[in-house]
Amino acid sequence: MFKTAYHHIRRSPYQAFAAILIMMVTFFSISVFTFLIAGSAKVITYFESIPRVTAFFNIDAKQSDIDALKSKLLATGKIDKITFVSKEEALTKFKQMTKSDNPLLQDLVTEDILPSSFEIATKKLEDLPTISDSLKNSPIVYKVGFYTDVVPKLLSWTHAIREVGFALIIILSIISVLIMTIIIGLKVAQKREEIEIMRLIGATKLYISGPFILEGMYYGIIGALLGGGIAIGILSYTTPMLMEFLKGIPVFPIPTMFFAGLLGAEIGLGIILGIISSWLAVNRYIK
Repeated sequence: MFKTAYHHIRRSPYQAFAAILIMMVTFFSISVFTFLIAGSAKVITYFESIPRVTAFFNIDAKQSDIDALKSKLLATGKIDKITFVSKEEALTKFKQMTKSDNPLLQDLVTEDILPSSFEIATKKLEDLPTISDSLKNSPIVYKVGFYTDVVPKLLSWTHAIREVGFALIIILSIISVLIMTIIIGLKVAQKREEIEIMRLIGATKLYISGPFILEGMYYGIIGALLGGGIAIGILSYTTPMLMEFLKGIPVFPIPTMFFAGLLGAEIGLGIILGIISSWLAVNRYIK
């Protein structure tokens, strides 16, 4: 069966090239959207792990009221981390930020005029607006800092990437199966008389269809290796530029095991698509 499958591919190189090309495009797209989805997940995790809401307290706010507000926020189950910044710590941060800009301003500002605050990180970005509104309604909070424009845009872009990626992967997979079914079907049609003779002399369905199924698996494996390999190569080449663009966000370096797992999954999917395509093509002529 392996020898026959090899002869099928060798005798029709252009058809084999077309089948491998469509599989390569499919798996290249799968790899690219996998990188985008995984990268966006890391970006969201990063933003979820840092304080995104800052609540500044009134100067005369009592520590007991601040502790009560903290307990109330933690009781919601949406808080990942709350950091209390005292007036002394706020003054230290202020001096560090203005050390090189205006030394005179440091002497004028004291801890008495700087408010204490909460720096809050939620478990999910979707919970940030709710926590922000809750803080604004507190009588001991006079100001809430919240990046209202960044968070919704980040979430909408992430959801859009996932939806478009999954839709495109499904569409390309279907197209790949159809095109490979046509290519292998043409080869089966050319050997229709030979298949009928083989059936008459007692050849089994597996013996007849085996070479075509192996051929489809070959297209799937080679297409997965080429498509995934090209995508990984491009990502590796552009990693320095992406690291410069994503300053401070720990997306890179990507573990080697991630690439190995992705290629393994794509090879498995390529084998499945190849088997489905071959079975659809051969099933028309073997009853």
